[in-house]
Amino acid sequence: MIRFTPILLAILYGFAMYRFSAWRTRRELDERSTELADPTLKSMTDKLARALDIPRVRVHIYEIDPVNGLAAPDGRIFITRGFYRKYQNGEVTADEMASVIAHELGHVALGHSRRRMIDFSGQNALRTALAMVLSRFLPGIGVWIANSVTALLAARLSRGDEFEADEYASALLTKAGIGTSPQKSLFLKLEELTQSRAGSAPAWLMSHPKTQARIDAIEEHERRWLGEPQQT
Repeated sequence: MIRFTPILLAILYGFAMYRFSAWRTRRELDERSTELADPTLKSMTDKLARALDIPRVRVHIYEIDPVNGLAAPDGRIFITRGFYRKYQNGEVTADEMASVIAHELGHVALGHSRRRMIDFSGQNALRTALAMVLSRFLPGIGVWIANSVTALLAARLSRGDEFEADEYASALLTKAGIGTSPQKSLFLKLEELTQSRAGSAPAWLMSHPKTQARIDAIEEHERRWLGEPQQT
């Protein structure tokens, strides 16, 4: 029984982290966000709502500076103040903002947001268990190996979710009459828009697929929807 204690402790730790992370995320978003009230963007979200056959799409402004969009585990859609500021300054168009909202709706519809919270807790539990076990056999580097393994796993899961949400957004934007051009043009802007002042890698790109890979995937979907031969 003693040999399984680290694993049991890691499972309990993961469950506790899940509950705590969900509570902390919900409180943070409640305290630092307000519902978006922009007439032009509302006309965009109304198009998305009609395409989804729902009354409306609610979007909230999350009061932080990094350029990002996110979908909360409870299904709410958020655009950061930093992203909205880029739109107000004319660096991002209304159609491009609609593509971000459509992408986040994809995360909600496909269950990514809730699953990511669970995955995050599971990864913490896995990291803890691996670190405990490996440190016995590889003192000094066991923790580093555990962190590396779980980081690679998280990045792979995240990139897969992004491709799926991109496809959902492409279909929704096409149905709404907006099209995929804003989606692809925004991808080309993201690296510059999200670059930190310190010159480090853009936060958006750290867990997202490469820009050209995302554009290529969208164009492949479009060819398939049109019945055109796929590229090899």
